[in-house]
Amino acid sequence: MQLPPADRTASSFTGYTRAHWEAAADALLSAVEPYATEDRALYHLPGDRTSWSGRLSDGLEGYARTLLLAAFRRDEKALERYADGLAAGVSGVWPRIEDRSQPLVEAASIALALRLTREQLWDRLDDGVRQRAAAWLGDALSAEAWPCNWELFPVTVGGFLAEIGHEPDASRAAIDRGLERIEQWYLGDGWYTDGDGRKFDYYNGWAMHLYPVLHAWLERDERLLDLYGARLERHLSDYARLFGGDGAPLHQGRSLTYRFATTAPLWLGALTGRTPLSPGETRRLASGALRYFLDRGAVDDRGLLSLGWHGPDESVLQGYSGPASPYWASKGFLGLLLPPGHEVWTAAEEPAPAERADSVTPVGPPNWLLQSTRSDGVVRLHNHGSEDVRYDPYYTRLAYSTVTTPSSSSSSQDNSVLLGDDPSRTGIEPLGVGEGWAASRHTAGGGARVTSVVLAHGAAEVRAHRVTGAEPGTPVRITGWPAGEGLRAELLPAAGLDDTLSGVTGEDATLFVALARLTREPDPVPLAELVSVRVDETGLVEVRWSDGDGARVRLDDAGVQVAPLT
Repeated sequence: MQLPPADRTASSFTGYTRAHWEAAADALLSAVEPYATEDRALYHLPGDRTSWSGRLSDGLEGYARTLLLAAFRRDEKALERYADGLAAGVSGVWPRIEDRSQPLVEAASIALALRLTREQLWDRLDDGVRQRAAAWLGDALSAEAWPCNWELFPVTVGGFLAEIGHEPDASRAAIDRGLERIEQWYLGDGWYTDGDGRKFDYYNGWAMHLYPVLHAWLERDERLLDLYGARLERHLSDYARLFGGDGAPLHQGRSLTYRFATTAPLWLGALTGRTPLSPGETRRLASGALRYFLDRGAVDDRGLLSLGWHGPDESVLQGYSGPASPYWASKGFLGLLLPPGHEVWTAAEEPAPAERADSVTPVGPPNWLLQSTRSDGVVRLHNHGSEDVRYDPYYTRLAYSTVTTPSSSSSSQDNSVLLGDDPSRTGIEPLGVGEGWAASRHTAGGGARVTSVVLAHGAAEVRAHRVTGAEPGTPVRITGWPAGEGLRAELLPAAGLDDTLSGVTGEDATLFVALARLTREPDPVPLAELVSVRVDETGLVEVRWSDGDGARVRLDDAGVQVAPLT
């Protein structure tokens, strides 16, 4: 991808300016054009993979997601091409929107794009095309959505159809229904779970916040914008901490092939004025993520986004991932709706949270602990409350980071407590987070229960696990961070474990404690000098950091109690 030279005056951290975002958008749009069908209604991107929705739906996905990019770019010539494709698509080419079908997802992108470019695209269509397009989109108003972020797709379609006067009552009913539905999943402090259960990942930002906030903004509904905007603003105070100093988002959750769609809520906060971030911090975080992926092979030699993370990588895909799925990354170009003179484009870049100071931040609703270190820009997420067993290992591990990838091999399960050879972690029960710690309980192999707590300070960690309900003599193995190039991953036994980080369960509850560290520092202080751990005969764990701070921790049947050393 050909981009302008880096501008280190305006953007001392990333070198990226608005011109880089425009050039990237133009290159992505140009690269997909050869794969459009003759009538431009479908984009069949190359590759052997077909999603579980089939090739026709995948072609519609290619149209819809790249149309969204053209809408953010406001590219007149590209929009003319997509107008031709729209006319053909709604004349019988596109599959119908049915209950829980992929076209419902793509209808939301199409409706949003049409709403954003109404004067340039929709208003220039002939009346017959508009009627057919509205009828095709109208099926989204009554189609059953999967009970998750999908509930917001009829909201987005309904917003556009209500604006153009198509089925206003049905449109408003779909909007009200979807917005009411997500209230059941809002857990406070800016966090939603993506449907029932405890599913916390980037869908919070690029779906659960994006659609209702954009809807309120486009409606000019100050009441809704105050409601959803306040939630977004609170969310961004945590969300900004999910990016490493190198620009990488955390490697956690599903649909990671959407890559820099992770920047969408950052831009959304700036667009609506609902953000705790300064303009320079917003652009630094967003441009850092875009550059992170472009520098690491996300775009192939044809200029196409591959199915993967850096380059092609099947481990981050789901059954719904088709050749054009990565183009939900188009959401990352939301910032192009901001005019060139907006302060988010003109302000000097400012450091990201991971670059300012060492930090250990508790995040209540997902029961996470975020740990970052200024010296290497590494961000670590200690997961004591997020679970979706359908997508293990990206939900159920004890920890994730911006520099490691969860291992999927059965012989190398990172960040786990293995009973026998079973790394199971289900039924995660959050037990709380606090200053420098997070705790949970889960069901492990054989039905045993494991109560876990992590304490973090700088780059150092103490991990304690209390195992109950296992057969006496059951082997237990504790694993830590996976190794990686330029990384130092350490795990040292502190109690109940031998040098291989293995132990066995006793007649009653058995306690296992380890020290851990993940760092990019080339010559760090030995881990054992940063923290000491003592376990008394009652099972009380005393942790003391090298600067004198520390805590006393008790794990028992009631849960976990953490108190500072006095």
